[in-house]
Amino acid sequence: MSEKKMSSSRRNQLKSLLLQIGEAMLEEEAQEAEKEKMTYMEDTCPALSIPGSMQDLQDLCRKIHKQIDLVDDERYDMEIKVTKSNKEINDLKLMVQDLKGKFKKPALKKVRMSADAMLAALLGSKHKTSMDLRANLKQVKKEAKEEVCKQTGDWRKNIEDKAGMGGRKKMFETEA
Repeated sequence: MSEKKMSSSRRNQLKSLLLQIGEAMLEEEAQEAEKEKMTYMEDTCPALSIPGSMQDLQDLCRKIHKQIDLVDDERYDMEIKVTKSNKEINDLKLMVQDLKGKFKKPALKKVRMSADAMLAALLGSKHKTSMDLRANLKQVKKEAKEEVCKQTGDWRKNIEDKAGMGGRKKMFETEA
């Protein structure tokens, strides 16, 4: 099956039409939002009528103050709910990440530390004894090593004996 490619002029024309339609839809949504806002304001906020007497003005101020307190209480409650839900979302994200097992392990730095320092870091104030690893090593006598070398013989003498034509002859004679 051969698929026909759309020409660039046709593609551009369709793009421009889609953009025009989208722009018109955005304008309609903005107008609807403005209308909803106006109807809400008319319902919740009646027209302001300023009374002439001082007593009426004080009553109006008390009424407005009570409304402000109610709105502040609602705002505070909403903020608390939002912070709790954000915390829950973050916790759930961490749990999902742990379940997937695809979190990056941090690169560990190589730390040079003596055995004493390591024990002090792990045990804290409980660590009182010094741990000298070299103190527990077995002492080796150098004379014992020399005796082993004398028993096996010097390898250089062996090679000197076998060097040259005569040496090869000796090697073959001993084998035969």
